[in-house]
Amino acid sequence: MSVKQYIQDNQEKFLNELFDLLRIPSVSADPKFKNDVFAAADFVKESLEKAGADKVELCQTAGYPIVYGEKIIDPSLPTVLVYGHYDVQPADPYELWDSPPFEPVIKKTPRHPEGAIFARGSADDKGQFYMHVKAFEAMMAENAMPCNVKFMIEGEEEVGSANLDIFVKENKEKLKADVVVVSDTHMISLEHPSVTVGLRGLAYMEVEVTGPNRDLHSGTYGGAVANPINILCKMIASLHDENNHITIPGFYDKVEEYSKAYRDNLNKAPFDLEAYKKELDIADVHGEAGYSTIERVGIRPTLDVNGIWGGYTGEGAKTVLPSKAHAKISMRLVPNQDHREIAKLFEDHFKAIAPKSVKVKVTPHHGGAAAVVSTETPGYRAADLAIQEAFGKKAIPTREGGSIPICALFQQELGLDPILLGFGLDTDALHSPNEHYGVKNYLMGIETIALFFKHFKNELAQ
Repeated sequence: MSVKQYIQDNQEKFLNELFDLLRIPSVSADPKFKNDVFAAADFVKESLEKAGADKVELCQTAGYPIVYGEKIIDPSLPTVLVYGHYDVQPADPYELWDSPPFEPVIKKTPRHPEGAIFARGSADDKGQFYMHVKAFEAMMAENAMPCNVKFMIEGEEEVGSANLDIFVKENKEKLKADVVVVSDTHMISLEHPSVTVGLRGLAYMEVEVTGPNRDLHSGTYGGAVANPINILCKMIASLHDENNHITIPGFYDKVEEYSKAYRDNLNKAPFDLEAYKKELDIADVHGEAGYSTIERVGIRPTLDVNGIWGGYTGEGAKTVLPSKAHAKISMRLVPNQDHREIAKLFEDHFKAIAPKSVKVKVTPHHGGAAAVVSTETPGYRAADLAIQEAFGKKAIPTREGGSIPICALFQQELGLDPILLGFGLDTDALHSPNEHYGVKNYLMGIETIALFFKHFKNELAQ
């Protein structure tokens, strides 16, 4: 039996196992799910052991464990390092889900007519990293492992991967490999398969604006005392000018300006603006003047408010002038922008624009560097060939707006360019209610990953 036949014969099993993993609410950001995050780590460990991995262990960290496993068929063969994460985003607000977020169900969608798996973590990243476990199982079952493999599956990606940084730096020999493969991105579509060659970095901030020392009666004090929510809204609004250009001094100093030829080539990727707007139910797109939607997402930095709160938000009315207002703000960064430097620029500027009537506190959270990889490496060529064999089409190189900070870490500490071999779609509602992942994407991903191993071995042999 071939590897492809093994995958076809075990489709139902592979789906059921993924469903079991998706039922574990491994939300790393919320301490009330602590036991569930550890349970997910145990599940991954057992899955690797059943698939045939050796030396499988839970590597303890100051936070959640990193699951490590390997299969060294022959030390002379190339070694593929697989990275993924078993933690997921919070499912809130639960009431916006059409089905419970941790009870996976398959439903058809316009982009997934064959059915999609609706559950938190289905696309980000349980469904995607689990493809690698199943591809490994198929190759082992058919005695068809062309390369050695190492797995490193963490539980803190959604909260910044702080302990992964330490683990990688302390285990360089253990993690030594010829390529690292990450399936935590998306492709344009099944009809237009693509490989991500660029990701943005991230600087994530929290701000607090304080006015009076307590909540006040808005009739007695309104108009005489600064309202922190009003002030915060004005401060946030000032962070963009009329062209949606970010106004923080020095923010663009290290942003690379690309040639017209490069930008024209980037915009050749299949993209239907009208379908994009229809999918999101918006009348028009919005962003930095002078750039296309593809460019705004792929090669330009951004600043967005991720959450804002303060005062009274319960049922009915309460005429209060609040003491405090808060916001969470993220900045997506491009190559050469250092997230620590940008965080400091933001903090200095945000404090500088505050009026004397309020006090401002800025707290940096997690961050990470952007990553760009070459299309001229054996890893990229192997990914392209695997996609050609599985999909019948060449891969389209794309740059994606999201952030996977550990990609830059792999480049810096392990000397490996990550091959971003993702199979989700940008409409899969990552981080949102009703997250889903196509059944066909999942199964074709397993097949393509197994083909990657074959082609990577051949590419290095040339």
